[in-house]
Amino acid sequence: MTQSLLPIYELADAIVAACTSQARLLLSAPTGSGKSTQVPQILLDRGLLGDGEVVVLQPRRLAARLLATRVAAERGGALGAEVGYQVRLEGQTSAATRIRYVTEGILLRRFLTSPDLAGVSAILFDEFHERHVYGDITLARARMLQQTTRPDLILVVMSATLNTGAVRSYLEPCPVLSSAGRQYPVAVTYLPRPVDARRQPIWDTAATAFDQLVRDGVEGDVLIFMPGAYEIMRTIEALGELTCTRGWSLLPLYSELPPAEQDRALRPAAGRKVIVATNVAETSITIDGVRVVIDSGLARMARFDPHRGINTLYIEPISQAAADQRAGRAGRTAPGQCLRLWTAAEHQGRAAYEVSEIRRIDLAEIVLVLHAQGIDDVRAFPWLEAPTEVALARAEHLLGDLGAIDSTSGQLTALGQQMVAFPMHPRYARMLLAGQTYGCTREAALIAALTQTQDVLIRRPPRHVQAARDHLLGDRADSDFFLLMLAWRYAQQHGFQLDACQRLGIHAGASRQVTPLYQQFLHMAQQQGLTLNERSASQEAIRKCLLTAFIDQLALRCDEGTLRCDLVHGRRGELARDSVVRQSRLVVASEIDEIEHGSGEINVILRLATAIDAAWLAELYPEALSERTDVAFDSSGKRVISTRLTLFRDLVLSTKFTGTPPEDAAAALLATAVLAGRMTLKQWTPAIEQWIARLNSLARWCPELGLAPIGLEERRALLHQLCLGSMSAKEIADKPIWPVLKAWLAPGQAACLDAYVPERFPLPGGRNAPIRYAEDTPPVLSARIQDLYGLTHTPRIARDRQPLTVEILAPNQRPVQVTQDLASFWQHTYPALKKALQKRYPKHEWR
Repeated sequence: MTQSLLPIYELADAIVAACTSQARLLLSAPTGSGKSTQVPQILLDRGLLGDGEVVVLQPRRLAARLLATRVAAERGGALGAEVGYQVRLEGQTSAATRIRYVTEGILLRRFLTSPDLAGVSAILFDEFHERHVYGDITLARARMLQQTTRPDLILVVMSATLNTGAVRSYLEPCPVLSSAGRQYPVAVTYLPRPVDARRQPIWDTAATAFDQLVRDGVEGDVLIFMPGAYEIMRTIEALGELTCTRGWSLLPLYSELPPAEQDRALRPAAGRKVIVATNVAETSITIDGVRVVIDSGLARMARFDPHRGINTLYIEPISQAAADQRAGRAGRTAPGQCLRLWTAAEHQGRAAYEVSEIRRIDLAEIVLVLHAQGIDDVRAFPWLEAPTEVALARAEHLLGDLGAIDSTSGQLTALGQQMVAFPMHPRYARMLLAGQTYGCTREAALIAALTQTQDVLIRRPPRHVQAARDHLLGDRADSDFFLLMLAWRYAQQHGFQLDACQRLGIHAGASRQVTPLYQQFLHMAQQQGLTLNERSASQEAIRKCLLTAFIDQLALRCDEGTLRCDLVHGRRGELARDSVVRQSRLVVASEIDEIEHGSGEINVILRLATAIDAAWLAELYPEALSERTDVAFDSSGKRVISTRLTLFRDLVLSTKFTGTPPEDAAAALLATAVLAGRMTLKQWTPAIEQWIARLNSLARWCPELGLAPIGLEERRALLHQLCLGSMSAKEIADKPIWPVLKAWLAPGQAACLDAYVPERFPLPGGRNAPIRYAEDTPPVLSARIQDLYGLTHTPRIARDRQPLTVEILAPNQRPVQVTQDLASFWQHTYPALKKALQKRYPKHEWR
């Protein structure tokens, strides 16, 4: 198909008109319509770019390079001349470049050196439906620029499956154009029953499915989607063992492959081929000849890893929209078919769309870049979709801990300005900068690479494997990373061979993945002018370097007999039992693992720890050290003690007793201990509680008397007064309460208390019956029936405002009736009660 016959050219005039009149456009067109390759050429050839260039943002490095290569070939030029590409760590561009394909982070960082994007006439946001956070932020920055100093800047948002509502509102006024494209029907089928991945790995399932499809006589090439490079290579191994693949080319396709290998997967082959790819083949890239798609339904998704405090790629099920994208790759040139390696019922349970990255990743790098662009109030930033407050606060907290932003002013620091130049997570930018300071840049790069993969050392190996590991690598060191570094170098020296690695319980696959990451980090360090040390660095230098990168995870063991630790920011955890630094008092943990038990209890385990010398904190972070005097109640000794605390931020490093505490503070703590029931006062009897209840009741019933009731805080004040001058439970145990309590009332108020809420009530027979007072129930008069003779109506107190509840007792002092209507009792209840009781107690008076 020639370029001019591509479906997108049906919209060419409308695209030009929209970009000319509004400088904004939302373009929805399916994969294969030509939008990624032709729209930038339309803008250039129709003269909309002037002397500038069009920058095309791509979510993936592979797509950026391949698209640039294809467009350069279509225009008959060399890659890097009129058409070029730029991704992290590589690129081919020149002063003549007019169409530049870049990954999303590249343009956002260009704002740092060129806030007005000089030389850029148009920005195309391709495959925007994937909602990568860098695409969101770059769109926001471009919109801000267009609304201020660059109204001429053309913005085009392009997607195959975009829910246009939110983006259209964000870019309003903004025309929307849609292309139906050309798509042949694709028959989608599912597995009849779920697959247990623990028993049958996904690559074996894919190979079995491929074998059956070939037996059924499918035509054309086959595209198999797998989540990552490891799964791709295992799939190719499984396919290679099938007799039906003889004569087929088995080709991997993923971002880390050398460019020549990537190109080989896309070029036409002499015979039939199977391309096993990650989701790089889901959009943007067209692979001619594919008639069949086998979809694992999995992808590696960036998500915040709370254990490591960084973004990590997790293997997760893809959404229904992504599955539709993958299926569409089989219908580009003819009718095709797609076999999904999950059931139809499982498909209905999948999310309709992917969750946008801004809702699932750590934002520290984004927030750092925004600060570097002069945006200090990130909450006021015009987000397309605002992140959660928790995510923003977490990012700012980490940047403050790393020294990138001033925790008080929120301004970018000089150190932060250095860190922003590194296209990586700020934690590792800080580590590489520290590596330069301490002469251990190579080791810092290796440690950064080791933290990005799964564990290199297999945990809890068999006893004989552990013994061999300990013999060769050692079981004591000042950092768990020293053991990992030795293990990786051992694996590297043995060519990552499985047998050699298994002897020491080393994960061969994870070790192999470390190597390209290590090279990337070294390359970044060199790009930023850091010196790569030729000699091995000292262990002390490496440990200091680790301290700077993980200072927010500094931990202090509670005591020598336990692995329990206190961490900065008020957290608690336990050092892993297999850590080689489990005897160290002060450590930094590079990984914090939260393990939930069936009971709901969560254990916080500190892994990948490094021993720290306390003196380094004063050397590197003098401003974070402080001292304060604390007065506390010692529960074991039941006394108040005064201590001098040395703190790193909020972590208490040391405690020293300092003598007699201040009287006022001691009294307050003793009062609190009494209220909490940790100490008792012998003189605080039930009579005291009755007095307080009488006072509070009268204050409630007769407010005109102006009595001050005694609540919780008033009790605290009374106890504080009682405890003044004392330091321990022993000193206050026998203190008299009444003098302090009665001083609460003014002289005339005590008389009111006795007159209006008496302790006892006089009865006709001459006895004084006790009254029980309580805060929330009416007062109770308790008396024998014989003592109540002559009392015909319910008695009242508090200026006759409050009736007493009468608790009527039998001669044996047990209650037989409770009433607030004594007249009714005598008339209706007493006759029958008298008859019953008189038989039991004939010697008592009965009227």
